[in-house]
Amino acid sequence: MTTSTDVASTGAPTSSDAAVTQPGGSETANHELISLLHLASPALPIGGFSYSQGLESAVDCGWIHDGESAGTWIRNGLSTVLARCELPFLAQQWQRWDALLQPSAHTDTAPTTALREADAWFLASRESAELRQETEQMGWSLSQLCVSLEWGEPAARAVLASMKPLALPTAFAFAARAHGAGARASCAAYAFNWVENQVAAALKAVPLGQLAGQRVLWGLRGDIARAAEDAMQTPPHAMSTFSPLLAILSARHESQYSRLFRS
Repeated sequence: MTTSTDVASTGAPTSSDAAVTQPGGSETANHELISLLHLASPALPIGGFSYSQGLESAVDCGWIHDGESAGTWIRNGLSTVLARCELPFLAQQWQRWDALLQPSAHTDTAPTTALREADAWFLASRESAELRQETEQMGWSLSQLCVSLEWGEPAARAVLASMKPLALPTAFAFAARAHGAGARASCAAYAFNWVENQVAAALKAVPLGQLAGQRVLWGLRGDIARAAEDAMQTPPHAMSTFSPLLAILSARHESQYSRLFRS
């Protein structure tokens, strides 16, 4: 099923491919890098380690059985699922958070409305109960972290705290924008974190050895960069969640006999 949203009438963000902070040489670049390393870290307490996004079900069905098949599965998920919907959505939500913080938005409710409508669309695009619960739980956890640590401007943080339920990409876009990271780099960090979580799930569920896992991760660096770049070029009307096999496997997972993961 191909889906679209009309909350943004233009294409991908234009000014969001650079850090939000003012140009300041290597210090500015380092600030963006450190911020995104923090947000993409497995140590970020939002529960990413407990989900496999259908990979465990694929292992149970025999689709994944070694390092090569795990790498193929993860590469396909990155290029045909994440890059076509979740990453473009993240870039567009970054742009909406940025619009919310412009001086003209102080008396304009349109940016807030756009954020809420887009987030509701993304939640509705999740094909199974487990996939929806995953993005809601992780989105809520990241939102709580943002509020507790007082990340970002108070006005935007208040909007974030009021959004319930909340999708993970919306919360990630807020956190990245709050820390001065641009949309393009944020998409790359988000994609790397997704791939790293998939590899970690494969290590446990297949199981794979550490060397095999690192070989998969190393081999996907170029795919991650291309996925982030494609996301910046994808307009809202071109976003798609079409992935029947993933939807079926995800729906089967909730009744799977033995499970290590929550999705």
